Amino acid sequence: MTARPDTLKIPRHVAIIMDGNGRWAAERGLPRTEGHRRGADSVQTIVETCGEMGIEFLTLYAFSTENWKRPKTEVAALMKMLERFLKTKTEEMQKQNVRLQAIGRLHDLPEAVQNQLHKSIAQTSQNTGLTLILALSYGAREEILDGIRSLLDSVEKGHLDKAMIDADVFSKHLYTRYYPDPDLLIRTSGEMRLSNFLLWQLSYTEFYITQTLWPDFRKEQFHEAIREYTRRDRRFGGVK
Repeated sequence: MTARPDTLKIPRHVAIIMDGNGRWAAERGLPRTEGHRRGADSVQTIVETCGEMGIEFLTLYAFSTENWKRPKTEVAALMKMLERFLKTKTEEMQKQNVRLQAIGRLHDLPEAVQNQLHKSIAQTSQNTGLTLILALSYGAREEILDGIRSLLDSVEKGHLDKAMIDADVFSKHLYTRYYPDPDLLIRTSGEMRLSNFLLWQLSYTEFYITQTLWPDFRKEQFHEAIREYTRRDRRFGGVK
């Protein structure tokens, strides 16, 4: 049994690029949808673990803007799986005091998914434990462009003087304006890239890359990531 990480140093906000569902299925001769189904089990486990550890925010890269390019059958299956996940897990989130949120171009999602997402967000809105943020139809470049458009709109309407624009002001026009930047980014399956995820917000985030595929990433693997984080010396560009 592995030791728990030092709870005094746990990150406030963890972001995860959940990679490897398709590879996990292919290695076992199973359809990709089975990898996604098993990946959903990992989501449930990690949400529960974050709640147990007192982590305040968990952002999961669930569906990128690029994922729309996948075969239509796979996209349709993913959307059905997402809708079903929200329907079946909202009651559990209520019991676990989890508040659900979402970022991305949510209007691109199928109407049934949008409706269930908004319903689940509303049902969990008063919860005070972990905030679970699903990045859906999300792309960081798209977020930055949308932020620029929002900023220009504020200037044109006279709500903002362009001389006042700085990093903090710009951050308030991003999808993530209500949340702190992630302290730790976890990427599974060993890939060494950001894949258009939270490019602005990850400027000073600690990275943890693991070869473990997402369907196999559970409590023990998450604890190891947190232990590694607690050993880091975060200087934010300064010298100690």
